[in-house]
Amino acid sequence: MLTDDAITEVVRRALREDAPWGDVTSEALIPVEATATASVVARESGVLSGTRVLLATAREVDPGIGVDVLAHDGERFAPGDELFRLRGSARSILRAERIALNLVQRLSGIATLTAEYVALTEGTRARIVDTRKTTPGLRALERDAVLAGGGRNHRFSLSDAVLVKDNHLAILLAQGLTVTEALLAMKARLSHTTHVEVEVDRLDQIEAVLAAGVDTIMLDNFAPDDLMAGVALVAGRALVEASGGVSLATVAEIARSGVDLISVGALTHSVRALDLGLDVSVDVPTPVGR
Repeated sequence: MLTDDAITEVVRRALREDAPWGDVTSEALIPVEATATASVVARESGVLSGTRVLLATAREVDPGIGVDVLAHDGERFAPGDELFRLRGSARSILRAERIALNLVQRLSGIATLTAEYVALTEGTRARIVDTRKTTPGLRALERDAVLAGGGRNHRFSLSDAVLVKDNHLAILLAQGLTVTEALLAMKARLSHTTHVEVEVDRLDQIEAVLAAGVDTIMLDNFAPDDLMAGVALVAGRALVEASGGVSLATVAEIARSGVDLISVGALTHSVRALDLGLDVSVDVPTPVGR
């Protein structure tokens, strides 16, 4: 789960990067007493993610900034929709603007793309899951955005579960062990609660992996017909994950093969940030005597 501490760490690091010695432009131009109202407005349709990040950014810059949340994570929005409204110091709002928008735009892009993949798999058993192909330092935020889009999370880190890939197996086989022997020896060293997944790239590898009693088999870069054959071979003895070659153009056919999971690196590694804008209006004080 995305914790407040994880959000605060990202926001503080981003604010330090963006204005290590203050905002010289606003401090030179904007009177310290000036106040403003600002609206975060959608320029295109999408699915929102990053509400907690925006709130944390405003809080870190100036606890006096008031924020009205007009839409929530997981909700769809259309061009022109007002998502948030901020009120407070004009300098503070301008200081928070870029960091808040950068993060919310990217996270909403992830949520929106995830929702597209999920929609294309409706009516099948397949669940769309993310990968570790995330922006360094932003994994917790980006994984939360996948959830906002209706997707699921794969293992968070190398510490969370076993995922044996082709390079692992190549090293083991070079030592003279069979796949089944190597996997059984590995499982004997693990806690009984540790989930074990193994990647295969050919149908003839499946039985040897299943013989070790693994939890999930990843069918890597399988053609649709081979995915169906792989699902039939596994026959419910493990979860089946499809990986590789997944796009909006191919995901529906992959889902129809009967796999349980479809992992999509594109959800986080090549997503396009959505176009959101911040419209600011400066509050003009009423002259004395009126």
